[in-house]
Amino acid sequence: MRLVNVFLIVFGKFFIFLSKFTNLGSGSTWPGHIALKINPNFNKQLLKSTNAVKIVIAGTNGKTTTGSLINRVLISNKKTVAHNQAGANLLNGLASSLIHNSNTLGLIKKNYIIFESDEFALPQILENINPDYLICLNLFRDQLDRYGELDEIAKKWKETIKKLSKNTTLILNADDPLVSYLGDGRKNTLYFGLSEKENLKRIKHGADSLRCPKCSYMLTFNKVYFSHLGDWHCEKCGLKRPKLSISNFKYYPLPGIYNRYNILAASLLLLKERYNERQIINGLKLFTPVFGRQEKIRYKNHDIIIFLSKNPTSFNESLSTIKDLNEKNLMFVINDRIPDGLDVSWIWDIGIERIIDKSYNISVSGDRCYDMGIRLKYAELFTHIEQDLKTAIDKMISGLEKDEKLYILPNYSAMLDIRKILLGRKLL
Repeated sequence: MRLVNVFLIVFGKFFIFLSKFTNLGSGSTWPGHIALKINPNFNKQLLKSTNAVKIVIAGTNGKTTTGSLINRVLISNKKTVAHNQAGANLLNGLASSLIHNSNTLGLIKKNYIIFESDEFALPQILENINPDYLICLNLFRDQLDRYGELDEIAKKWKETIKKLSKNTTLILNADDPLVSYLGDGRKNTLYFGLSEKENLKRIKHGADSLRCPKCSYMLTFNKVYFSHLGDWHCEKCGLKRPKLSISNFKYYPLPGIYNRYNILAASLLLLKERYNERQIINGLKLFTPVFGRQEKIRYKNHDIIIFLSKNPTSFNESLSTIKDLNEKNLMFVINDRIPDGLDVSWIWDIGIERIIDKSYNISVSGDRCYDMGIRLKYAELFTHIEQDLKTAIDKMISGLEKDEKLYILPNYSAMLDIRKILLGRKLL
């Protein structure tokens, strides 16, 4: 089987090179897909050969940003890292990442392996990796036609976590009730959350997780930071937000309250790995946003900033952040392809009219531009609709003043289309 794995690695490396050379992609899925078809135990066998610290990151929003924050700090401290930062977060993506980062003998000589896991795929991923750290960021409604309801995902996560080694450290978002409950009864668990004075006065429409994960009674929130994330407790069974291991950090390289959670999660892991505050901050200062996650691209003498917005919560938080930045030029790009989920009814759960007003210059594009146009019409916002994406971007850019920026809020496949237009490539 070792010879088979060597062949799969050599073939996979050639496939990755060919994909990048021809600019057809990053080779982040197909090499792993083929390897697993031939050898279903490929991942487990390769991971046995490494002494790397293994980190798995799961959650609806923030996986790529959190993984990249950790990656940046580790590299700045002269560590070697394997990371699936191209966004391939299923089992075949893990296999492709291992192929890319191993030598031709199947040895992975890295200090750390970071793998971002799709919510639905996490149980399968954890069957292949027994990680040193598992970071769980949040659970929001996303692609309901594929994932199902949050309670079912959380139940599967909890069952899988019970099977993990006691040496695995859980790093959990205490402000998310479903995520926080994953650590119930487990000793080796650390919690991050916010302790901000400013908070919402009440739960907003579209919040996803409002019942106690233990007894199903309606939760009481002392503070709400966004959606269902906040300081919560159950008046029936007594379950409450656990004591925070970290609630603040001295330096935040990204705007938006949702990014505070990502930075706290990354910092908590790095502190646990015995990097001091100064080492972490120096690394964070070198951080640049990864593709589509507040990524800035220069195009026709203007800055275009891409805020990946793929569900109601991420869309609301993107809009709130842009509002706080006092920016006014927006483009919404909505597709309904396989990576996005085929059901776009979630756009009606976005709190558009509660965040922005008629002073904004808004354009809509993408496969489902007319659905989004109707949603904005109900919000009483004037919108330019242009189905052809390149034409839509060019029209918006041509109407900007010299120093104005364009903020684009796409879902996943739309983000890839935008990067193809602006950079000539979809991924890295």
